[in-house]
Amino acid sequence: MSRLSYAEIDRTVLDTLTPPRRAYWLTVAVLFCGILIGATCWGYQILVGIGVGGQNHPVAWGTYLINFVFWVGIAHSGTLISAILYLFRAGWRNPIARAAETMTVFAVCTAGLFPLIHLGRVWLVYYMLPYPNQRNLWPNFQSPLVFDLIAISTYLTVSSLFWYTGLIPDIARARDNATGTRKKIYKILSLGWTGELEQWRHYSRGYLFFAALATPLVISVHSVVSWDFALSVVPGWHSTIFAPYFVAGAIHSGLAMVITLMIPLRAIFNYKRIITDDVLENVAKTIIFTGLIVGFAYATEYFIAWYSHNPVEIESFRWRALGDYTVEFWIMVICNTLIPLLFFIKKIRRSVPWLFGISILVNVGMWFERFVIIAGGPAHGFIPHSWGLYSPSMVEFGIMLGTFSLFFFLFFLFVKHLPSVSMTEMKELVHEGENSHD
Repeated sequence: MSRLSYAEIDRTVLDTLTPPRRAYWLTVAVLFCGILIGATCWGYQILVGIGVGGQNHPVAWGTYLINFVFWVGIAHSGTLISAILYLFRAGWRNPIARAAETMTVFAVCTAGLFPLIHLGRVWLVYYMLPYPNQRNLWPNFQSPLVFDLIAISTYLTVSSLFWYTGLIPDIARARDNATGTRKKIYKILSLGWTGELEQWRHYSRGYLFFAALATPLVISVHSVVSWDFALSVVPGWHSTIFAPYFVAGAIHSGLAMVITLMIPLRAIFNYKRIITDDVLENVAKTIIFTGLIVGFAYATEYFIAWYSHNPVEIESFRWRALGDYTVEFWIMVICNTLIPLLFFIKKIRRSVPWLFGISILVNVGMWFERFVIIAGGPAHGFIPHSWGLYSPSMVEFGIMLGTFSLFFFLFFLFVKHLPSVSMTEMKELVHEGENSHD
Protein backbone atom coordinates (compact mmCIF):
# COMPACT_ATOMS: atom_id res chain seq x y z
CA MET A 1 0.00 0.00 0.00
CA SER A 2 2.98 2.34 0.52
CA ARG A 3 3.59 2.29 -3.24
CA LEU A 4 0.51 4.49 -3.68
CA SER A 5 0.93 8.22 -3.17
CA TYR A 6 -1.73 10.51 -1.74
CA ALA A 7 -2.25 12.04 -5.19
CA GLU A 8 -2.71 8.62 -6.80
CA ILE A 9 -5.33 7.65 -4.22
CA ASP A 10 -7.25 10.89 -4.81
CA ARG A 11 -7.02 10.55 -8.57
CA THR A 12 -8.14 6.89 -8.60
CA VAL A 13 -11.17 7.49 -6.37
CA LEU A 14 -12.21 10.84 -7.84
CA ASP A 15 -12.03 9.45 -11.39
CA THR A 16 -14.98 7.22 -10.48
CA LEU A 17 -17.14 10.33 -10.08
CA THR A 18 -16.80 11.39 -13.71
CA PRO A 19 -20.00 11.45 -15.84
CA PRO A 20 -21.19 7.85 -16.36
CA ARG A 21 -21.17 6.07 -19.70
CA ARG A 22 -24.00 4.37 -21.56
CA ALA A 23 -23.35 0.93 -19.99
CA TYR A 24 -23.87 2.41 -16.53
CA TRP A 25 -27.21 3.95 -17.41
CA LEU A 26 -28.28 0.73 -19.14
CA THR A 27 -27.57 -1.23 -15.93
CA VAL A 28 -29.43 1.36 -13.85
CA ALA A 29 -32.39 1.17 -16.26
CA VAL A 30 -32.53 -2.64 -16.00
CA LEU A 31 -32.48 -2.44 -12.19
CA PHE A 32 -35.18 0.24 -12.26
CA CYS A 33 -37.35 -2.08 -14.37
CA GLY A 34 -36.89 -4.73 -11.67
CA ILE A 35 -38.04 -2.19 -9.06
CA LEU A 36 -41.12 -1.43 -11.16
CA ILE A 37 -41.95 -5.15 -11.37
CA GLY A 38 -41.73 -5.42 -7.58
CA ALA A 39 -43.81 -2.27 -7.04
CA THR A 40 -46.44 -3.56 -9.47
CA CYS A 41 -46.68 -6.88 -7.65
CA TRP A 42 -46.95 -5.10 -4.29
CA GLY A 43 -49.66 -2.82 -5.68
CA TYR A 44 -51.53 -5.85 -6.99
CA GLN A 45 -51.29 -7.48 -3.55
CA ILE A 46 -52.66 -4.33 -1.88
CA LEU A 47 -55.51 -4.19 -4.41
CA VAL A 48 -56.49 -7.87 -4.28
CA GLY A 49 -55.36 -8.91 -0.80
CA ILE A 50 -52.46 -10.69 0.81
CA GLY A 51 -54.00 -14.01 -0.21
CA VAL A 52 -52.21 -13.69 -3.57
CA GLY A 53 -49.07 -14.74 -1.70
CA GLY A 54 -48.27 -18.35 -0.95
CA GLN A 55 -48.75 -18.00 2.83
CA ASN A 56 -51.23 -20.48 4.21
CA HIS A 57 -52.06 -22.48 7.29
CA PRO A 58 -49.82 -23.41 9.05
CA VAL A 59 -47.02 -21.47 7.26
CA ALA A 60 -48.18 -17.88 7.75
CA TRP A 61 -44.69 -16.38 7.27
CA GLY A 62 -43.32 -16.75 3.76
CA THR A 63 -40.67 -15.02 1.67
CA TYR A 64 -41.53 -11.64 3.18
CA LEU A 65 -40.09 -12.67 6.54
CA ILE A 66 -37.41 -14.83 4.91
CA ASN A 67 -36.13 -11.81 2.98
CA PHE A 68 -36.46 -9.57 6.03
CA VAL A 69 -34.10 -11.80 8.01
CA PHE A 70 -31.82 -12.21 4.97
CA TRP A 71 -31.36 -8.46 4.42
CA VAL A 72 -30.87 -7.73 8.12
CA GLY A 73 -28.13 -10.36 8.02
CA ILE A 74 -26.51 -8.79 4.96
CA ALA A 75 -26.37 -5.48 6.81
CA HIS A 76 -24.28 -6.89 9.64
CA SER A 77 -21.01 -7.32 7.76
CA GLY A 78 -20.80 -3.58 7.18
CA THR A 79 -20.71 -3.00 10.91
CA LEU A 80 -18.31 -5.91 11.41
CA ILE A 81 -15.82 -4.64 8.84
CA SER A 82 -16.19 -0.94 9.56
CA ALA A 83 -16.61 -0.86 13.32
CA ILE A 84 -15.14 -3.97 14.94
CA LEU A 85 -12.13 -4.26 12.64
CA TYR A 86 -11.60 -0.51 12.98
CA LEU A 87 -11.38 -0.89 16.74
CA PHE A 88 -8.85 -3.71 16.25
CA ARG A 89 -6.93 -1.56 13.72
CA ALA A 90 -7.06 -4.21 10.98
CA GLY A 91 -5.61 -2.37 8.00
CA TRP A 92 -7.08 -4.68 5.35
CA ARG A 93 -10.57 -3.33 6.10
CA ASN A 94 -9.76 0.20 4.92
CA PRO A 95 -10.19 -0.32 1.14
CA ILE A 96 -13.59 -2.01 1.51
CA ALA A 97 -14.98 -0.27 4.61
CA ARG A 98 -16.86 2.46 2.71
CA ALA A 99 -18.68 0.04 0.42
CA ALA A 100 -19.46 -2.23 3.38
CA GLU A 101 -20.94 0.68 5.36
CA THR A 102 -23.02 1.67 2.33
CA MET A 103 -24.21 -1.90 1.95
CA THR A 104 -25.31 -1.83 5.60
CA VAL A 105 -27.47 1.27 5.17
CA PHE A 106 -29.12 0.09 1.95
CA ALA A 107 -29.66 -3.46 3.24
CA VAL A 108 -31.39 -2.19 6.40
CA CYS A 109 -33.61 0.07 4.29
CA THR A 110 -34.51 -2.88 2.08
CA ALA A 111 -35.22 -5.09 5.09
CA GLY A 112 -37.50 -2.42 6.55
CA LEU A 113 -39.87 -2.76 3.59
CA PHE A 114 -40.81 -6.37 4.30
CA PRO A 115 -42.78 -5.90 7.54
CA LEU A 116 -44.85 -3.33 5.63
CA ILE A 117 -45.33 -5.72 2.70
CA HIS A 118 -46.23 -8.59 5.03
CA LEU A 119 -48.71 -6.37 6.87
CA GLY A 120 -51.02 -6.44 3.84
CA ARG A 121 -53.13 -3.38 4.68
CA VAL A 122 -50.09 -1.14 4.83
CA TRP A 123 -52.16 2.02 5.42
CA LEU A 124 -52.89 0.73 8.93
CA VAL A 125 -49.22 0.69 9.89
CA TYR A 126 -49.77 3.54 12.35
CA TYR A 127 -51.44 1.05 14.71
CA MET A 128 -47.99 -0.50 15.20
CA LEU A 129 -46.42 2.78 16.29
CA PRO A 130 -46.38 3.75 19.99
CA TYR A 131 -48.00 7.17 19.90
CA PRO A 132 -50.74 8.62 22.16
CA ASN A 133 -54.20 8.40 20.60
CA GLN A 134 -57.80 8.90 21.68
CA ARG A 135 -58.62 5.20 21.41
CA ASN A 136 -55.83 4.27 23.88
CA LEU A 137 -54.42 1.73 21.43
CA TRP A 138 -50.82 0.73 22.14
CA PRO A 139 -48.62 -1.97 20.62
CA ASN A 140 -47.84 -5.04 22.65
CA PHE A 141 -44.36 -4.22 23.92
CA GLN A 142 -43.84 -7.89 24.79
CA SER A 143 -44.10 -8.82 21.12
CA PRO A 144 -40.80 -9.67 19.38
CA LEU A 145 -42.03 -7.69 16.36
CA VAL A 146 -41.91 -4.53 18.48
CA PHE A 147 -38.38 -5.55 19.48
CA ASP A 148 -37.59 -5.65 15.77
CA LEU A 149 -38.92 -2.15 15.20
CA ILE A 150 -36.78 -0.72 18.00
CA ALA A 151 -33.65 -2.70 17.08
CA ILE A 152 -33.79 -2.02 13.33
CA SER A 153 -34.53 1.69 13.72
CA THR A 154 -31.65 2.04 16.20
CA TYR A 155 -29.32 0.10 13.91
CA LEU A 156 -30.29 2.21 10.89
CA THR A 157 -29.76 5.46 12.80
CA VAL A 158 -26.31 4.54 14.14
CA SER A 159 -25.16 2.95 10.86
CA SER A 160 -26.27 5.98 8.84
CA LEU A 161 -24.47 8.41 11.15
CA PHE A 162 -21.35 6.22 11.14
CA TRP A 163 -21.44 6.04 7.32
CA TYR A 164 -22.01 9.76 6.82
CA THR A 165 -19.37 10.79 9.36
CA GLY A 166 -16.75 8.83 7.45
CA LEU A 167 -17.87 10.39 4.19
CA ILE A 168 -17.45 14.06 5.20
CA PRO A 169 -13.68 14.51 4.53
CA ASP A 170 -13.96 12.66 1.21
CA ILE A 171 -16.98 14.71 0.10
CA ALA A 172 -14.98 17.84 0.88
CA ARG A 173 -12.13 16.54 -1.29
CA ALA A 174 -14.62 15.81 -4.10
CA ARG A 175 -16.06 19.31 -3.63
CA ASP A 176 -12.65 20.88 -4.21
CA ASN A 177 -12.28 18.86 -7.41
CA ALA A 178 -15.82 19.41 -8.79
CA THR A 179 -17.47 22.22 -10.73
CA GLY A 180 -20.98 23.52 -11.35
CA THR A 181 -24.03 21.96 -9.70
CA ARG A 182 -22.09 18.97 -8.42
CA LYS A 183 -19.75 21.32 -6.52
CA LYS A 184 -22.74 23.06 -4.89
CA ILE A 185 -24.21 19.73 -3.78
CA TYR A 186 -20.89 18.54 -2.37
CA LYS A 187 -20.49 21.88 -0.58
CA ILE A 188 -23.77 21.32 1.26
CA LEU A 189 -22.98 17.69 2.07
CA SER A 190 -19.46 18.42 3.33
CA LEU A 191 -20.88 20.59 6.17
CA GLY A 192 -18.19 23.26 5.86
CA TRP A 193 -15.23 20.88 6.16
CA THR A 194 -11.90 22.70 5.69
CA GLY A 195 -9.46 20.12 7.06
CA GLU A 196 -8.36 22.16 10.08
CA LEU A 197 -6.68 20.37 12.97
CA GLU A 198 -9.65 20.94 15.29
CA GLN A 199 -12.04 19.40 12.73
CA TRP A 200 -9.82 16.35 12.35
CA ARG A 201 -9.70 15.96 16.13
CA HIS A 202 -13.50 16.02 16.42
CA TYR A 203 -13.82 13.76 13.37
CA SER A 204 -11.50 11.06 14.74
CA ARG A 205 -13.19 11.10 18.14
CA GLY A 206 -16.68 11.00 16.62
CA TYR A 207 -15.77 8.16 14.26
CA LEU A 208 -14.29 6.17 17.15
CA PHE A 209 -17.42 6.81 19.24
CA PHE A 210 -19.74 5.57 16.49
CA ALA A 211 -17.54 2.50 15.95
CA ALA A 212 -17.76 1.65 19.65
CA LEU A 213 -21.52 2.29 19.66
CA ALA A 214 -22.14 0.20 16.53
CA THR A 215 -20.14 -2.82 17.71
CA PRO A 216 -22.70 -4.13 20.25
CA LEU A 217 -25.41 -3.69 17.62
CA VAL A 218 -23.86 -6.50 15.57
CA ILE A 219 -24.74 -8.88 18.38
CA SER A 220 -27.92 -7.28 19.67
CA VAL A 221 -29.87 -6.57 16.47
CA HIS A 222 -29.78 -10.03 14.95
CA SER A 223 -30.21 -11.61 18.37
CA VAL A 224 -33.45 -9.65 18.64
CA VAL A 225 -34.49 -10.88 15.18
CA SER A 226 -33.80 -14.47 16.25
CA TRP A 227 -36.13 -14.01 19.24
CA ASP A 228 -39.02 -13.68 16.77
CA PHE A 229 -38.68 -17.44 16.45
CA ALA A 230 -36.93 -18.60 19.62
CA LEU A 231 -39.63 -17.14 21.90
CA SER A 232 -42.25 -19.36 20.30
CA VAL A 233 -42.86 -23.04 21.10
CA VAL A 234 -42.71 -24.24 17.47
CA PRO A 235 -40.49 -27.34 17.06
CA GLY A 236 -37.16 -26.34 15.58
CA TRP A 237 -37.59 -22.72 16.66
CA HIS A 238 -37.67 -22.87 20.45
CA SER A 239 -33.91 -22.98 20.96
CA THR A 240 -31.40 -21.03 23.03
CA ILE A 241 -28.78 -21.31 20.28
CA PHE A 242 -30.74 -19.09 17.91
CA ALA A 243 -29.13 -15.78 18.96
CA PRO A 244 -25.45 -16.73 18.31
CA TYR A 245 -26.57 -18.92 15.40
CA PHE A 246 -28.31 -16.01 13.66
CA VAL A 247 -25.46 -13.59 14.38
CA ALA A 248 -22.87 -15.95 12.87
CA GLY A 249 -25.09 -16.59 9.85
CA ALA A 250 -25.65 -12.85 9.38
CA ILE A 251 -21.94 -12.09 9.34
CA HIS A 252 -21.35 -15.11 7.07
CA SER A 253 -23.82 -13.89 4.44
CA GLY A 254 -22.73 -10.26 4.79
CA LEU A 255 -19.06 -11.05 4.17
CA ALA A 256 -20.05 -13.01 1.08
CA MET A 257 -22.06 -10.03 -0.17
CA VAL A 258 -19.02 -7.80 0.39
CA ILE A 259 -16.99 -9.96 -2.00
CA THR A 260 -19.90 -10.08 -4.45
CA LEU A 261 -19.95 -6.26 -4.56
CA MET A 262 -16.21 -5.62 -4.32
CA ILE A 263 -15.12 -7.74 -7.28
CA PRO A 264 -17.24 -5.91 -9.91
CA LEU A 265 -16.39 -2.56 -8.24
CA ARG A 266 -12.71 -3.45 -8.43
CA ALA A 267 -12.93 -4.33 -12.12
CA ILE A 268 -15.15 -1.44 -13.27
CA PHE A 269 -13.33 1.38 -11.44
CA ASN A 270 -9.77 0.04 -11.76
CA TYR A 271 -9.36 -0.38 -8.01
CA LYS A 272 -6.91 -3.29 -8.27
CA ARG A 273 -4.13 -1.35 -6.56
CA ILE A 274 -6.49 -0.39 -3.74
CA ILE A 275 -8.72 -3.47 -3.33
CA THR A 276 -5.85 -5.92 -3.67
CA ASP A 277 -5.85 -9.70 -3.75
CA ASP A 278 -4.61 -9.64 -0.15
CA VAL A 279 -7.72 -7.72 0.96
CA LEU A 280 -10.07 -10.19 -0.75
CA GLU A 281 -8.06 -13.08 0.67
CA ASN A 282 -8.52 -11.77 4.21
CA VAL A 283 -12.29 -11.55 3.68
CA ALA A 284 -12.22 -15.15 2.38
CA LYS A 285 -10.33 -16.28 5.50
CA THR A 286 -12.99 -14.65 7.66
CA ILE A 287 -15.68 -16.49 5.68
CA ILE A 288 -13.95 -19.78 6.55
CA PHE A 289 -14.21 -18.87 10.23
CA THR A 290 -17.88 -17.85 10.10
CA GLY A 291 -18.71 -20.89 7.95
CA LEU A 292 -17.23 -23.19 10.58
CA ILE A 293 -19.32 -21.48 13.27
CA VAL A 294 -22.47 -21.91 11.16
CA GLY A 295 -21.63 -25.57 10.59
CA PHE A 296 -21.11 -26.05 14.32
CA ALA A 297 -24.53 -24.46 14.94
CA TYR A 298 -26.18 -26.88 12.49
CA ALA A 299 -24.55 -29.86 14.23
CA THR A 300 -25.52 -28.51 17.66
CA GLU A 301 -29.16 -28.22 16.63
CA TYR A 302 -29.29 -31.88 15.63
CA PHE A 303 -27.35 -33.01 18.69
CA ILE A 304 -29.69 -31.17 21.07
CA ALA A 305 -32.74 -32.57 19.25
CA TRP A 306 -31.36 -36.09 19.68
CA TYR A 307 -30.21 -35.47 23.26
CA SER A 308 -33.62 -34.12 24.30
CA HIS A 309 -35.38 -37.42 23.43
CA ASN A 310 -38.34 -35.26 22.44
CA PRO A 311 -40.06 -37.19 19.61
CA VAL A 312 -41.61 -34.05 18.10
CA GLU A 313 -38.26 -32.24 17.98
CA ILE A 314 -36.51 -35.30 16.57
CA GLU A 315 -39.15 -35.73 13.89
CA SER A 316 -38.97 -32.04 12.98
CA PHE A 317 -35.24 -32.19 12.31
CA ARG A 318 -35.47 -35.57 10.58
CA TRP A 319 -38.11 -34.13 8.25
CA ARG A 320 -35.92 -31.13 7.44
CA ALA A 321 -33.14 -33.36 6.18
CA LEU A 322 -35.22 -36.14 4.59
CA GLY A 323 -38.71 -34.70 4.05
CA ASP A 324 -40.34 -32.35 1.57
CA TYR A 325 -37.70 -29.62 1.96
CA THR A 326 -34.74 -31.98 1.49
CA VAL A 327 -33.36 -30.12 -1.53
CA GLU A 328 -33.53 -26.75 0.22
CA PHE A 329 -31.91 -28.21 3.35
CA TRP A 330 -28.95 -29.72 1.55
CA ILE A 331 -28.43 -26.57 -0.54
CA MET A 332 -28.21 -24.76 2.79
CA VAL A 333 -25.71 -27.19 4.30
CA ILE A 334 -23.46 -27.56 1.25
CA CYS A 335 -23.34 -23.87 0.31
CA ASN A 336 -22.86 -22.55 3.84
CA THR A 337 -20.49 -25.08 5.40
CA LEU A 338 -18.77 -27.24 2.79
CA ILE A 339 -18.18 -24.92 -0.17
CA PRO A 340 -16.48 -22.17 1.96
CA LEU A 341 -13.93 -24.79 3.04
CA LEU A 342 -12.48 -24.47 -0.47
CA PHE A 343 -10.98 -21.21 0.76
CA PHE A 344 -8.45 -23.28 2.71
CA ILE A 345 -6.74 -23.70 -0.67
CA LYS A 346 -4.65 -20.59 -1.29
CA LYS A 347 -5.02 -20.65 -5.09
CA ILE A 348 -8.81 -20.63 -4.76
CA ARG A 349 -9.05 -17.81 -2.22
CA ARG A 350 -6.71 -15.69 -4.38
CA SER A 351 -8.62 -16.44 -7.59
CA VAL A 352 -11.16 -13.73 -8.42
CA PRO A 353 -13.58 -16.03 -10.37
CA TRP A 354 -13.57 -18.58 -7.52
CA LEU A 355 -14.09 -15.85 -4.92
CA PHE A 356 -17.01 -14.39 -6.86
CA GLY A 357 -18.67 -17.76 -7.50
CA ILE A 358 -18.31 -19.02 -3.93
CA SER A 359 -19.59 -15.73 -2.48
CA ILE A 360 -22.76 -16.01 -4.57
CA LEU A 361 -23.25 -19.64 -3.52
CA VAL A 362 -22.87 -18.67 0.16
CA ASN A 363 -25.62 -16.08 -0.20
CA VAL A 364 -27.83 -18.61 -1.98
CA GLY A 365 -27.23 -21.02 0.88
CA MET A 366 -27.98 -18.38 3.50
CA TRP A 367 -31.27 -17.50 1.79
CA PHE A 368 -32.27 -21.16 1.82
CA GLU A 369 -31.24 -21.40 5.49
CA ARG A 370 -33.84 -18.75 6.30
CA PHE A 371 -36.35 -20.59 4.11
CA VAL A 372 -35.77 -23.90 5.90
CA ILE A 373 -36.08 -22.29 9.35
CA ILE A 374 -39.06 -20.00 8.70
CA ALA A 375 -41.09 -22.25 6.42
CA GLY A 376 -39.94 -25.60 7.81
CA GLY A 377 -40.79 -24.95 11.47
CA PRO A 378 -44.57 -24.36 11.29
CA ALA A 379 -44.96 -26.74 8.34
CA HIS A 380 -44.17 -29.73 10.56
CA GLY A 381 -45.37 -28.83 14.05
CA PHE A 382 -46.92 -30.73 16.95
CA ILE A 383 -50.15 -31.91 15.34
CA PRO A 384 -49.81 -34.14 12.24
CA HIS A 385 -53.19 -33.26 10.76
CA SER A 386 -52.17 -29.56 10.65
CA TRP A 387 -48.97 -30.19 8.67
CA GLY A 388 -48.70 -28.32 5.40
CA LEU A 389 -46.27 -27.08 2.79
CA TYR A 390 -45.40 -23.63 1.55
CA SER A 391 -44.17 -22.50 -1.85
CA PRO A 392 -43.79 -18.84 -2.94
CA SER A 393 -46.24 -17.43 -5.48
CA MET A 394 -45.32 -15.39 -8.55
CA VAL A 395 -46.34 -12.23 -6.70
CA GLU A 396 -43.82 -13.01 -3.96
CA PHE A 397 -41.11 -13.72 -6.52
CA GLY A 398 -41.89 -10.39 -8.21
CA ILE A 399 -41.64 -8.47 -4.94
CA MET A 400 -38.39 -10.28 -4.09
CA LEU A 401 -36.98 -9.33 -7.52
CA GLY A 402 -38.01 -5.73 -6.86
CA THR A 403 -36.23 -5.55 -3.51
CA PHE A 404 -33.02 -7.12 -4.82
CA SER A 405 -33.15 -4.65 -7.73
CA LEU A 406 -33.70 -1.78 -5.28
CA PHE A 407 -30.61 -2.72 -3.25
CA PHE A 408 -28.31 -2.91 -6.27
CA PHE A 409 -29.96 0.19 -7.82
CA LEU A 410 -29.13 2.27 -4.73
CA PHE A 411 -25.61 0.87 -4.60
CA PHE A 412 -25.01 1.66 -8.28
CA LEU A 413 -26.18 5.24 -7.75
CA PHE A 414 -23.91 5.61 -4.73
CA VAL A 415 -20.67 4.39 -6.32
CA LYS A 416 -21.01 6.86 -9.20
CA HIS A 417 -21.96 9.94 -7.21
CA LEU A 418 -20.03 9.61 -3.91
CA PRO A 419 -16.52 8.27 -3.13
CA SER A 420 -16.84 4.48 -2.92
CA VAL A 421 -13.44 4.07 -1.22
CA SER A 422 -12.39 6.08 1.80
CA MET A 423 -9.50 8.26 0.65
CA THR A 424 -8.87 9.31 4.24
CA GLU A 425 -8.38 5.77 5.52
CA MET A 426 -6.33 4.75 2.49
CA LYS A 427 -3.94 7.64 3.16
CA GLU A 428 -3.63 6.44 6.76
CA LEU A 429 -2.40 3.08 5.41
CA VAL A 430 0.14 4.83 3.18
CA HIS A 431 1.37 6.91 6.12
CA GLU A 432 1.72 3.80 8.31
CA GLY A 433 3.59 2.02 5.52
CA GLU A 434 6.03 4.93 5.13
CA ASN A 435 6.67 5.03 8.88
CA SER A 436 7.29 1.27 9.04
CA HIS A 437 9.88 1.56 6.25
CA ASP A 438 11.58 4.43 8.06
